[in-house]
Order: sequence, then structure tokens, then C-alpha cells
Amino acid sequence: QVQLVESGGGLVQAGGSLRLSCAASGSIVGINVMAWYRQAPGKQREWVALITKDGSTSYANSMRGRFTISRDNAKNTVYLQMNSLKPEDTAVYYCNAGFIVGRGSWGQGTQVTVSS
Repeated sequence: QVQLVESGGGLVQAGGSLRLSCAASGSIVGINVMAWYRQAPGKQREWVALITKDGSTSYANSMRGRFTISRDNAKNTVYLQMNSLKPEDTAVYYCNAGFIVGRGSWGQGTQVTVSS
């Protein structure tokens, strides 16, 4: 399985932006779907967004219009651009890659904290 490393998290004020990166250890060209999930303290992990190998994207309702997922096959990296951040977006964000969303490889996560 491919190894995934997330980066780009940090502390930001409400209304601000962050861009998360997920670097894969190998080529992502053939990976069927790559996704971002997040887990807030005391809550279950929830799906945020996904991108398929042909570039189709999908978003959870609360993120649509604020978050954008993209992939750079040349850099074996998937990104999550997050705008208009809210305190409720505070969570550990995880990258996922595989044939079916939510299965396959996971990264170690990157912390995003949004202050009010």
C-alpha cells in the first residue's frame, strides 16, 4: 500500500485559509480515489471530500463551496484548500487512498485549529 504523509495544518483565525497536502510514497495515477477525512475531539471520523483518478470531485455538504480538493499526479500529491474556516472545522485531518473511499491507506493526520 502507498504511504501517505499529510502536512499544512496549523492554527488559523476564523475566516482564514489553509492548504493541506497529502504526499504519497508512490505514483497516485492509478489510485482509484483519494479523499480527506477529519476527526474532531470526541467525535467520529467524518468524510470531507474525495477526488477520483479521472479528476471528479465530491464534497460533504458542510464543506461544499469552502473547500477544494485537487491532485497533482506529477508530484504524487493531493491537496485540500480550505477557505472561510470556522471553529467547527477544528479537527485532525487525514488523507486516504485506495480503490474504495474509506479503505486502503491512511496518513497520520495533521491538526487544524480554528480560533474564534
